Amino acid sequence: MISIIPKDITTQELHGYLLGAIGPRPIAFVSTIDEKGRPNLSPFSFFNVFSANPPILIFSPARRVRDNTTKHTLDNVEKVGEAVINVVTYEIVQQMSLSSTEYPEGENEFIKAGLTMLASDLVKPFRVAESPVQFECKVTKIEPLGKEGGAGNLIFSEVVKIHLNPNVLDENGSIDQYKIDQVARMGGNWYSRANKGMFEVPKPLSSLGIGVDAIPEGIRNSTVLTGNDLGKLGNVEKLPSRIEIGEFIGSQEGISSLAANKDLQSIHRKAKEYLDRNDVLSAWKLLLANEL
Repeated sequence: MISIIPKDITTQELHGYLLGAIGPRPIAFVSTIDEKGRPNLSPFSFFNVFSANPPILIFSPARRVRDNTTKHTLDNVEKVGEAVINVVTYEIVQQMSLSSTEYPEGENEFIKAGLTMLASDLVKPFRVAESPVQFECKVTKIEPLGKEGGAGNLIFSEVVKIHLNPNVLDENGSIDQYKIDQVARMGGNWYSRANKGMFEVPKPLSSLGIGVDAIPEGIRNSTVLTGNDLGKLGNVEKLPSRIEIGEFIGSQEGISSLAANKDLQSIHRKAKEYLDRNDVLSAWKLLLANEL
């Protein structure tokens, strides 16, 4: 048995042990709004429900370890005092991951992740339309747990309204745990899918991904590619060049004729095969070959 005193190791090392050992952790997909009315959307896996009467959810945006700065979500709830906590399902996990990219202040992560803003009824922040369960919340208390990098900030969020997609309910009106298909966070790049086991989602780029909004419209509106597929495509720093695309098309048997035929359905299906194997660059090269 290896025994560790937390203060004897770096915060990064301690963070890794904590996240690797304590899981799977539910994910709060939190929408807030700043004083200027600009939406923000970010996921947090330091999250759970702590009371039913009153209904209290708590999530914790930690101070950044690298420079001890605070996240936009924390800044927003301190000033506006409201949030929407959206449940994350497998269908939006890639878009959720993309939204965790640290875009500049004021950048709308709904747009970057290709998710739909839905007006709330009792609070200012928007809901994620693609999430099957959305909690409108009033922030009742913020409890800082420290002043150094890595310190959490407990956001006590009282639920004032709940929205449920009937597609995840059973015949008795209860949430069907198979239908809701939730995902949870584990250590490293690993997630857990209810009833399906573990899977990986590569961490978003340390540099900014182009975002779903930068994907050409013909690809973005595909009837073949899913939201998760678009999330993967949006998490690249730049698109391949014409030279790279040409070399790819010339080196792959059957791809040249596929691209030349301009059969969008077939091209998108083949691109999806690449994406299912997490070969995002090849998917982009095939998709863009049709755009040239």
